[in-house]
Amino acid sequence: MNNNFDGRKLNGMSISEIAVVIYRDWKRVYFGAAPYLSAMLSLDSISDNYGLDSGRSIVTYFLGNATTWRGEIARAVKKELNARIK
Repeated sequence: MNNNFDGRKLNGMSISEIAVVIYRDWKRVYFGAAPYLSAMLSLDSISDNYGLDSGRSIVTYFLGNATTWRGEIARAVKKELNARIK
């Protein structure tokens, strides 16, 4: 458990800032999630586009490929990202 992590701060972060949190925590990013996580580094919000893809679809595909990422930070980040795509 990461005692320095405050999941409440995720609410005020951009998608790219959340991607940095993910990279710091998820040591071996699943290959299926990697391209979406990389794309998230370029997004401010889910309403942005990455090439021809919407930010919403990038985040949705990331979440679909992030099932192997677990732990306190993973749960908080996934909860925040799911709330944003709803």
